[in-house]
Amino acid sequence: MRLQDLKWPEVDGLSRDLPIVAPIAAVEQHGHHLPVFTDSMLLGEVVRRASEALGDRVVWAPLLWLGNSHHHMDFPGTLSAEPRTYLDLLGGLIENFLAHGFRRIVFLNGHGGNMVPSSQAIFEARQRHRERKDLLLLSATYWASGPQPPDLGPGFVQDHMEHACEWETSMILRLAPHLVGPTKDLPHVSGADGFAPAAHGWTTKDRSESGHIGDPRHASAEKGETLFRRFSTDVVAFLDKVIAWDGRSWSGNEGSA
Repeated sequence: MRLQDLKWPEVDGLSRDLPIVAPIAAVEQHGHHLPVFTDSMLLGEVVRRASEALGDRVVWAPLLWLGNSHHHMDFPGTLSAEPRTYLDLLGGLIENFLAHGFRRIVFLNGHGGNMVPSSQAIFEARQRHRERKDLLLLSATYWASGPQPPDLGPGFVQDHMEHACEWETSMILRLAPHLVGPTKDLPHVSGADGFAPAAHGWTTKDRSESGHIGDPRHASAEKGETLFRRFSTDVVAFLDKVIAWDGRSWSGNEGSA
C-alpha cells in the first residue's frame, strides 16, 4: 500500500510490524542519451512491480527524487542535496517513521551515490536508539538485493550496474523508449579503477567526458524487461525476509548465533 493514499486515521490503524519502505533515487545527468530522471524512473518501476507482488504487506513511502549527486554537478540538469544535508534528511525520515511507531524501516535505493549516506543514516539511527531491541533498520539497493552477479542469462555484456550503461539504457528502452537518444556512436567508457579496492574520491568528469560509464550500445528493450523482472523479484524476496523477521533477533531466525 502507498502511504500517500492513506488518511491519517488509516495510518494510525496500521500494524507497526508492517515494514515501511522509503524509495530513494536522484535527478542527475545520464550521458548524452538518457533523461536526468533515469534513476527515479527505474526505481519507480521496480517499486511498482514489487508492490503488486507484496500487496498490503508493505507500506511504501513516496519516492524521494532528491539524492546525493554532487559528483555529477559538472553536468547541467543535475540536482543534488549537499552530502551532509542529505545524510541529515535521511536521518530525519527515520526519526519520523519511528515517531509514528514503525519498527521495520527500509531505504530502497536506486542511485549509486546514495549508497554510502543511506547506510550511514541507518547506522547512526541505530546508535541513537541502541537501547531498543525491536528495531530493524536497513538500506538496500535494488540492483544489489539478490545474488551477485545476478543471473541474467545470455546476451549481456555487463555483469554489474554502471552509469547510463547497458543496463540502465535497456530499462529506459523498455519503460520510455521515446526518451532515449542515439547510442550507436557512443564509446565504451570503462568503470575500472586501478586503485581498487581502495575508496577513491572522484567526480564523474574524472572518469567520463560524456557522462556515461559502461557500454550503452548493447542495450535493448528485451534486456530491459529481463532486468526489471530480475530486480523486482530480488526486491520482493528481500522484503519477504523483512516481513518474516521475528522482531528481535539479529538474523531473524530464533536461536541463530
